[in-house]
Amino acid sequence: MSIADRVRRRTPEERLPRAVWVIVVANFAIALGYALVAPALTTFARGFGVSVTAASVVVSAFAVARLTFAPASGRLVTALGERRVYLTGVTIVAVTTGACAFAAFYWQLLVLRTLAGIGSTMFTVSAFGLLIRLTPAALRGRSTGLWSTSFLLGNLSGPLIGGGLITISLRAPFLVYAAFLLLAVGIVWAFLRHAPLSDGPDGDSVPASLRSALRHPTYLAALASGFANGWTAFGVRIALTPLLVTEVLHREDAFAGTAFAVFAAGNVVMLLVSGRLADTLGRKPPVLAGLVLAAFGTIWVGFTTSVPAFLMATVVAGLGTGLLTPPQQAVVADIIGRHARAGSVLAAFQMALDVGAVLGPVLGGVLADRISYTAAFGLTGALYLAAAVVWLPAKETLPRIADR
Repeated sequence: MSIADRVRRRTPEERLPRAVWVIVVANFAIALGYALVAPALTTFARGFGVSVTAASVVVSAFAVARLTFAPASGRLVTALGERRVYLTGVTIVAVTTGACAFAAFYWQLLVLRTLAGIGSTMFTVSAFGLLIRLTPAALRGRSTGLWSTSFLLGNLSGPLIGGGLITISLRAPFLVYAAFLLLAVGIVWAFLRHAPLSDGPDGDSVPASLRSALRHPTYLAALASGFANGWTAFGVRIALTPLLVTEVLHREDAFAGTAFAVFAAGNVVMLLVSGRLADTLGRKPPVLAGLVLAAFGTIWVGFTTSVPAFLMATVVAGLGTGLLTPPQQAVVADIIGRHARAGSVLAAFQMALDVGAVLGPVLGGVLADRISYTAAFGLTGALYLAAAVVWLPAKETLPRIADR
């Protein structure tokens, strides 16, 4: 066999499919816009004269809608295909987010963010489903790491732009975010409209049973760490960091954008490294290390009273989250497999994140209102440690290790 023949034989297992790269680029555009809004969201809500808890509920409302609609999103993916659900979901978020810029009352902002959550879970479940179906088992860590990296690179770039937009108007980020979402729609439609993707049920695949997945101890561990990560990364961090910046560190609103960028930078440093570790050493070791590191950084954030300490703690928390995320997602992919229709299993994992994202801002906001930000971030870090305990007895799922 010639060298060229050997290269051609290796290529399918060594190169990520083109469709994965398209999703990654679109994911970057979505994340860039999302990060524009994050520093402004709770501050914008507070502008309607509501409490810290009520401002945090705006973040939770988005997650509540994602949580409620997640099972339906899984069924829609099976019935309509990943591409249609993805494009529809992103379009819904674009329209509702742009409308937030024109909200005149708190309840209007709350309703619009709720509708945006419905669209968000549609494109999240469909994108992750595509990622699993298109990626060989040996590359799942790298694939999910790349996907997460694109989101974090958007998070890294977005706050720097968003901080400047906030100085112009708290409403401006919502309009710019809507534009980035429409860009993502254009990217996916243009490059994947003729791709051989499923636009309906996949006849040669078999359903992945949620009941059987729930009997898998590692899937249960992934749900636990997903819950902790949703509570922190998509809940408390977004809801309380801007308020801690202004009310404890006494910095301007725009500095919250810098804080989000610092967290994202810590993530980016770890994500691709973690993906490769997950494909070589296994999924479990980097998950455990990431949970402990994220717990330490998160608790530290709550004790900071100076900007340098706050930024260092934020970096540590970001490193831990980056170390955790790709292997955690790869575990779910391993359990589902490439050829299974897994709407319910994916939806349940997504719901675990969203339950955390719902409860985190509310309970964290209550603790910040009635006790301190130290208590709010302390409880948040403790959840990471609790998830690490659940992971201890979990089984390895990387195929070449698990099959030994």
